Amino acid sequence: MLARALNRLRRDTRGSTIVEFAIIAPSFMILLMGVFDLGQTVYLRAVMNGAMQEAARDSTLESGPTAEATIDGMVETRVQHVLRSAELSFDRKSYYDFTDVERPEAINDANANGECDAGETFEDENGNGIWDSDVGSAGFGGARDITMYTVTATYDKLFPLYGLLGLPQEASIEMSTVLKNQPYAQQNGKAVPETKPC
Repeated sequence: MLARALNRLRRDTRGSTIVEFAIIAPSFMILLMGVFDLGQTVYLRAVMNGAMQEAARDSTLESGPTAEATIDGMVETRVQHVLRSAELSFDRKSYYDFTDVERPEAINDANANGECDAGETFEDENGNGIWDSDVGSAGFGGARDITMYTVTATYDKLFPLYGLLGLPQEASIEMSTVLKNQPYAQQNGKAVPETKPC
């Protein structure tokens, strides 16, 4: 009698679907949230890239420096159509030519550590009196100068899942583009660097 009852219980599959769902559902929901979050990030990058490229082209015109707020505002508006909570920051650096982009000022690096230490000298190419790891000057630059336009968007991820897993909830995307300013005038001559002590 007991064996027959156990045999019947073993063959009874009613309710097994709810147990299977309870096992699979959390993993599926986490996977689904991850896919949605990845999709949002990819879409945000695409919108941000398009807006940034257009803004960078507008920045290369002679009227660029006087329209800085309008140019940056256009990027911000487009990005916030996708993600209202996104906070944007903008940075522009100008260089004499493409080979200067993000290049450090030349140093007489006696100990080969890549830093300008006491007792070493450097060539002050941008004329600010201190050694810089990036020779660029802040701003739009002049005619025919190279300008690197960088936009950083900081935002909270779509789902609070990351906080529950101990991961940061905040994410950021940084994008840069490098363009040459229009030839609306003659380019200023490249500054002659002055050798200075570190």
